[in-house]
Parts: sequence; structure tokens; C-alpha cells
Amino acid sequence: MARKQEEPVEICLERYEYIFQKDLLKDKVAFITGGGSGICFTIAEIFMRHGCDTAIVSRNFDRLKKSAETLSRATGRRCLPVQMDVRKPQTILDAADATLKEFGKINYLINGAAGNFLCPLDRMSFNAFKTVMEIDAIGTFNVSKVIFDKYLKDHGGVIINITATLQVRGTALQAHAGSAKAAIEAMTRHMAVEWGQHGIRVMCVAPGPIADTEGMRRLGGRYLEGVAREMLINNIPIQRLGQRVDIADVCLFTVTRGGDLLTGTTIIADGGSWLTSTNRGRFMNSEMREKLEKNIPVQRMGQREDIANVCLSTVSRAGELLTGTTIIADGGAWLTDDNSRLRLMLAKSAL
Repeated sequence: MARKQEEPVEICLERYEYIFQKDLLKDKVAFITGGGSGICFTIAEIFMRHGCDTAIVSRNFDRLKKSAETLSRATGRRCLPVQMDVRKPQTILDAADATLKEFGKINYLINGAAGNFLCPLDRMSFNAFKTVMEIDAIGTFNVSKVIFDKYLKDHGGVIINITATLQVRGTALQAHAGSAKAAIEAMTRHMAVEWGQHGIRVMCVAPGPIADTEGMRRLGGRYLEGVAREMLINNIPIQRLGQRVDIADVCLFTVTRGGDLLTGTTIIADGGSWLTSTNRGRFMNSEMREKLEKNIPVQRMGQREDIANVCLSTVSRAGELLTGTTIIADGGAWLTDDNSRLRLMLAKSAL
């Protein structure tokens, strides 16, 4: 019988450099989905180090209990572990009630529960796509709706939805997660518009490559070791991978008075990596050019005539409804740059 793989035990930071005053969030309470592990565990830790009490919630109560004990021991603040499934509204109602009974309020909601795995679209089951959408997108609505009704509607507060950068261009093997994150970002804008009158700000924080996460280990795997890892880092403008504490500090700033004008938008916290993946330009030789063309969906480089034809259509009657928008005329290259067919084949073969 195969031995069940033990889940990693979360540990707090050995050292934390305070950016803000230590009592910045004194007497505040945060409700954090997915708070038993990963990025959201560290968000809970940093909030607690600044005087905040927290409720961390997820489906795995054993992990939650251990994490809550670890967090309280390291920070001296109260941490309530509550079992909950973001797909099941009644469990969310119960978790909100337990939190309000314990703390009397909920000032901040961090929607961090998520599901993900590598899978090409042609091999993805209907249920697999549905499950990720239910956990990420529908789960974010479910929890936000409950916490809004139970407390935020009458008291105000801040909601932070943790998203990603997968959906910015479209990432190979991540259509399910990218679609869910795009839905969350759209939902965030709607929430910001409708709930702003209640004193509620709603923001997204989108991490990029974060080194010390289970997601990086599972999704990057052996392809992000050694030379591949070095290449990834060299391509990031700030020349390093993010750490979980970086995302926690961004969330901390977002809930402070310094973020009072922030609502309905997304903070991309990735060191600029979404801007710079494979900017090859003038350094391209004939071999690199051939590889580039194979990676473009239409399988060729554009010609000046192509752009002229697009412009001609734009000024003609065919373009009479076109204004204020951008026509991307690149054969789909912006979607697939850095999602090479070689990478796709390698990833598929590893599944």
C-alpha cells in the first residue's frame, strides 16, 4: 500500500522587518480563506504581527488547527481555525457566525482559497474545469456575499481577492485557473461599484512567480530548477522571485489608510515579470526567428502590408463601430510568447 504523503507543516518567519507601526491593525479582525497554508498563511501572520486577530478557514481542519497554533504562538494574537468549504454556502454562514461570536466583527476579508493543476484544454474533463471555477470564482462570490450580509454592509471594510497573472495573455495548461481569475477580477469591479456606498473597498492582488509556495513546487516542478530557474529570474525586472511575505506586505498596505483610494483594481505583484517575458528584439538571429514564427499561432511573421490592410479596414465603413479600442495585429503572438510548443509538449509528456 502506498504511503500517504504528509502535508508540509507551515512555519512562521524567523525574522520580519516592520514597514509600518506594529500596532497598525490593533483590534481589527481578518477572515482569511485558504489561511491554513501558503500565501494566505503568511498574510495571516503579517496581519497578526500588526495587532490583527484572524479566522483562518478551509476544508482541512487538522491543518488549520496546527497553523492557528503556530500563528498564535509566533505573534501573540488570537487565531480561530474554522472548517469551511467555499462551495457550500451553509458552511460559510456557520463560519461567519463562529467568527463573529469569537471576535464580534470582521474588518477584512481575504479570498485566497484556490484550486489548480496543469492540464491542456483537450485533456481537461468537464468536472475539472467546473471544480476550479467553483472554488476560485464562485467561492469568492459566496464568501464575499456572506461576509457582506453578516457584517460589512453595516460597518464597512476591505475585501482582497487573490488572483494571478495567468489570464493576462493566456498561459498554456492553465485555461481553467486563468478563466477563474479573470472572472474574479471582473467581479471585483462590480463589487467595488455596488458596495462602495457601504464603505467597502474591494481589490485584487495578483501574485506572479512566488518562490516559497506549494504552487511553484507543484506547477513549476523540475522545469524550474537550475538553468531554467536562473533564466526565469534573469527575465524579471527586479531580478528575483517574489516571496510570500512580499504579497502579505502588499495586502497589509492595501487595507491601511494609505490605500483609501484603492478599489476595483488589481495590484500585480510580480516584480514586473508579466511585462518582460522574452523581449528578444534586435538580438534575434535566423534560428531564433524560425523558432519565433513556429510559436506564432498563424505560423508567420507579420508584414507591413498586413498592418496597412488593418488600418484600411479601420477607416472604412467596416470599422464604423471601432473607437477607443486596440486592434492587436500580431497573428496571436502576444498570447503565446513564452508559451512555446516545446514547453507545451514537455509539460504534456510529464502529465
